[in-house]
Amino acid sequence: MPLKRLRPTSAGVRAAVRPDFSEVTRRAPHKPLTKGLRKSGGRNARGKMTVRHRGGGAKRAWRDVDFKRDKAGIPCRVESIEYDPNRSARIALLVYADGERRYILAPNGVKVNDRLMSGPGAEIKVGNALPLSAIPTGTQVHNIELQPGRGGQMCRGAGTGAQLLARDERFALLRLPSGQIRRVPSAGFATIGQVGNPEHKNASLGKAGRNRHKGKRPHTRGTAMNPSDHPHGGGEGRAGIGMTHPKTPWGKPALGPKTRRRMHTDVFIARDRRKR
Repeated sequence: MPLKRLRPTSAGVRAAVRPDFSEVTRRAPHKPLTKGLRKSGGRNARGKMTVRHRGGGAKRAWRDVDFKRDKAGIPCRVESIEYDPNRSARIALLVYADGERRYILAPNGVKVNDRLMSGPGAEIKVGNALPLSAIPTGTQVHNIELQPGRGGQMCRGAGTGAQLLARDERFALLRLPSGQIRRVPSAGFATIGQVGNPEHKNASLGKAGRNRHKGKRPHTRGTAMNPSDHPHGGGEGRAGIGMTHPKTPWGKPALGPKTRRRMHTDVFIARDRRKR
């Protein structure tokens, strides 16, 4: 996905770097695969705000993306590449030989009219979905299942992909984008290739209003508050945070201490991402 710089006609677009959407071939989504998306504004079912700095934003329609790829053995054709406001990746509309249409994450390099397939007998080709037990080692994969049949949960963001390092009858060893090496079931499905739209990380919003369009409200620094409102508050002038370690508004240590509790899934981590 190429990026473009806009003409500096205002301060808001002077620093903006945005996608040019040259790979998008269809503007309106396939309506049977969409539904309304209700926003919570960061509030739970009781109306209490549990997540701060959320609200507003542009209206969206939810696209029903097929993460399972469970139509095994049925060939399909890429009908269009579309924009999805709910994720960083582009999505591809597939039309199967039986007439059914489904959305998938658009892999990098897949174009309109490409032929794809899923299942153990599918060809080793970008965009095809196979069990990890049928994929050669060294291959780049995305949309990886952690539990067979549940649907892909890992490597779904724009430009992400994991490398298949090794496998046996039960587990496959993957190197994730973070550097972590993890075991996942060999029977789980994964899609060949890297997720498309790899230039997403280089885009620049250019103005605060772009964040408001995304539903992100302003955030006030703790150091600008009073001591009664935030642990970082108070002091004469710009005194910093005035304590040894940064903390959240509720006094919990932040920016350094581990927040991940001991989990039963830790046994599947072969090498931590911090240990290079």
